[in-house]
Amino acid sequence: MTTPNKTPPGADPKQLERTGTVREIGSQAVWSLSSCKPGFGVDQLRDDNLETYWQSDGSQPHLVNIQFRRKTTVKTLCIYADYKSDESYTPSKISVRVGNNFHNLQEIRFEQGQFE
Repeated sequence: MTTPNKTPPGADPKQLERTGTVREIGSQAVWSLSSCKPGFGVDQLRDDNLETYWQSDGSQPHLVNIQFRRKTTVKTLCIYADYKSDESYTPSKISVRVGNNFHNLQEIRFEQGQFE
């Protein structure tokens, strides 16, 4: 297994997309959340507006599920977290899992710490 390439901290995913470095494929997937407060769901998570966001509403773990209709290779995953704006809702752990269905997911990446 090779070590995944990391997008440089502070890299703008939209700029990377414009230069052809990455291609946004999230629109090809079905997105769901373990919970959310009204007005803070999938639409806000995906709207490209840094002023809107997903806010969970329930017990942990808080999950974002991204399911593609067919097998899809994902090389880069960009996650925007702004600890300075709202530290109480910024994750301290992020786990990336892959599989053919929800019941056979295997963790391929785990990050822990303060995400800024």
